[in-house]
Amino acid sequence: MHDVTRTQKFMVTRAEGVWLWDDSGDRFLDGTASLWYCNVGHGRTEIADAVHQQMTRLDAYTVYGDFANGPALELGERLTAHAPVVDPRVILTCGGGESIDTAAKLARRYWGVTGHPGKTHLISRAGGYHGLHGFGTSIIGMERFRTGFGPLIEDVSVVPHDSVEALEAEILRVGPENVAAFFAEPVIGAGGVYPPPGPDYFAAVAEVCRRYGVLFIVDSVICGFARMGTWFGIERYGVCPDMIVFAKGVSSGYLPLGGVIVSGEVAEPFWNRPGNPFLHGTTYAGHPACCAAAMANLDILEREDLFTVSLEIEAQLDAAVRQLADHPMVGEVRAGTGVMAAVELSSEALDERGITTAEVFHEARSRGVILRPVPRALLISPPLIITWEQIEHLVGTLRSALDAVSAAHDGAQPGTAGAAGD
Repeated sequence: MHDVTRTQKFMVTRAEGVWLWDDSGDRFLDGTASLWYCNVGHGRTEIADAVHQQMTRLDAYTVYGDFANGPALELGERLTAHAPVVDPRVILTCGGGESIDTAAKLARRYWGVTGHPGKTHLISRAGGYHGLHGFGTSIIGMERFRTGFGPLIEDVSVVPHDSVEALEAEILRVGPENVAAFFAEPVIGAGGVYPPPGPDYFAAVAEVCRRYGVLFIVDSVICGFARMGTWFGIERYGVCPDMIVFAKGVSSGYLPLGGVIVSGEVAEPFWNRPGNPFLHGTTYAGHPACCAAAMANLDILEREDLFTVSLEIEAQLDAAVRQLADHPMVGEVRAGTGVMAAVELSSEALDERGITTAEVFHEARSRGVILRPVPRALLISPPLIITWEQIEHLVGTLRSALDAVSAAHDGAQPGTAGAAGD
């Protein structure tokens, strides 16, 4: 806030498709789908209509105990019909961070009620982002999000994102009798867009978890709902996890919604054995208007076959961003798995010249394109309705922003950086 309060606010006033408008009337390409979530694009009136119609019937009511509502039940049935989980059940929440906490607590509780109360340790991957709630902050794979808060949740550890051997070694170090679960994103998103190191990585991970009695929990918050061409992203690797955490694209962010898909095996002691309550829930879980928004959003995904379209966009985005690999300021380009990409600046630019990704972000935004800066890279994750021409515009603007920032650090006069109008 020290920096934000000293600059003019960037006021977003309107959005349609892949475009945003600010309070000056300037137009910007939304190259990040807000925070990875607006998969079907902005301004879908059918989602707004579905929410309005639901609110005129039932605005909101708890789903604690035996209370239920139609949209929540229908959404649960629809999600389980597509989930790559054996005998799936659904716990609804209000977002990704809430869902991670739910999954972590359920993993520990599951082992407790099945006679293994010592299995509390949680393992995650370097670079993994799992929200910033209590458990999410504790297992996040980026140290900058963990520091400054005092003691966090104990019995957690982080392993390299690309090594099955390191995961197995950590399980053995901690002791399989102490490890509850392993968390992983199909593609590490906010941590820098890192795909798995090979097509067999997750199959090997699932086997290690099975061998040592560790629950395998997939965080599909970023990767789900067609961003990787499937419902939850992990289907591309042919494995069936014990739980899947979802949010974001389930409603394209039109209203807050998330959840956890739980295997029948994990659900069994709570469903079929008396005396094993899972005392956990949130006020707005199963909110009927949020579920109505999600159902309308899923209708769009299926009607417009954005699952297939996203695979075409994935290839187009990959081809376009790789054209930046030869730029003097670029150290690495990561793309080609899902509609997401990272353009990492070179060590020479970052460490020797003192250039920051924030500078490139602001330069690109001044030219009409919004990207997401992380410490060493610019991240791209547009709505799944983006066109080839818009992708070319995005990448071309990023190249111009890189040129302008480089010139400014060299003392040259950068090019004009006016926001793109209509």
